[in-house]
This record gives sequence, structure tokens and C-alpha cells, in this order.
Amino acid sequence: MSYEALAVAKAVIGEKTGRAEHALAIVLGSGLSGYAATLPGAVEIPYRDIPGFPTPKVEGHAGSLFSVELAEHPVMILAGRVHTYEGWDLSDVVFAVRTAVLSGCSRIALTNAAGGVGEGLEPGDLVLIRDHINLTGRNPLTGLNDPRLGPRFPDMSEVYPAPIRRGFTPGSSARPTRPPQKYRWRSGSAPTSWACRPFRRRSRRVTWGPPFSASPW
Repeated sequence: MSYEALAVAKAVIGEKTGRAEHALAIVLGSGLSGYAATLPGAVEIPYRDIPGFPTPKVEGHAGSLFSVELAEHPVMILAGRVHTYEGWDLSDVVFAVRTAVLSGCSRIALTNAAGGVGEGLEPGDLVLIRDHINLTGRNPLTGLNDPRLGPRFPDMSEVYPAPIRRGFTPGSSARPTRPPQKYRWRSGSAPTSWACRPFRRRSRRVTWGPPFSASPW
């Protein structure tokens, strides 16, 4: 993947949506991909029509980009994502997110369906991620760094900014039902085994699963 490839994808998105830039990106994971199509005025572009965009192979991931205006802000919605367990390289996994950043998105909201072994968690709970632990030994920033895409050593101290998380507090329409969690990134796609569960329970407030972005860069 190169800066030039991302620039081509950005140009195609701008041409097809009529919006040269977007302010915010939202990545919709399993179970939410159909939501974007319900938004009034949403413009859909299948991933296959955007140069460089990989197409999801997993059920529940639609594989389309939507452009829509929400609260007077142009928003890019990525309905579906690809995963390393499908055989994709990490450079492919982050291609859409990097295109969104190049398109002007200074903030990206990530969603996914995650497993959880934290105390008190129940199926269907809505939680916020406050930090993550990479258990894969892989990183999409490995290799030559192009400063046009970001710094060689990005600040990871607050990938999930507290000021933004505070917006999802009791009283908001999308309030979480549990305290903020740490996310453990596993390669997938097999669920955790019974032998792994005591280990995971020793870390309180933990959700786990495959990458839902791999990296914000």
C-alpha cells in the first residue's frame, strides 16, 4: 500500500459522493452493516468500485461505503471490514481507515461484536473501549514509514480519547450499559477455549476479538 494508492481511492470517493472531504468516519461491524442504508440521503459505493478497497468475505459485513450528512457534517460510513483471519494482509485491513483519514476524517468511531469475560458482562451489553492490548505480535505500522500518513512513532497513550468517551454517558441516547473495557486483540477467528477463560478473567473488564481497526493509522 502506498500514499498514491490511498490518494486514488480518496479521489474516487470524492467523485462518486460529491464530497471532496469528510469530517468523521464510522466503521460498522457485525450486525450493524445494514444501518447505513437506512439513513436519508446516504450515497452508497460498493467497496469493489473503489480502487484498492478489499471486499469482506465474512457474513454480516456488507462491503459498502456510505457518504451522508449528519448534523450538518459530512460523515463516511464503512459498512463492513476485512480481517486478517480471512487471509488479508494488515496493509489491506487498514486501507479503508487510512483512506478515511486522508479524506479528512479526524475522528473515527469503531464498532464490533466482541466476546467478553469481564465480571458482570452479559450478551448484548453495550460497552466502550478505553484501551487495547495487542496479543497478535503484528502491527500495521511495520515497514517503511511514509510521513504523509503519520509519524514513525505515534502517540498511543490515548487512542480512545476520554473527552469523546464522556459523550457516551448516562443520559445520552447511546449510553453504555457497562463500564469502559480493555480490548484484547486476537488474530481470530476461533472463539476462546475453556482453558483460556480463567486467564482472561484475571484481567477485569476485558473484551476480546479480532481487530476492529488494527490501528487508527
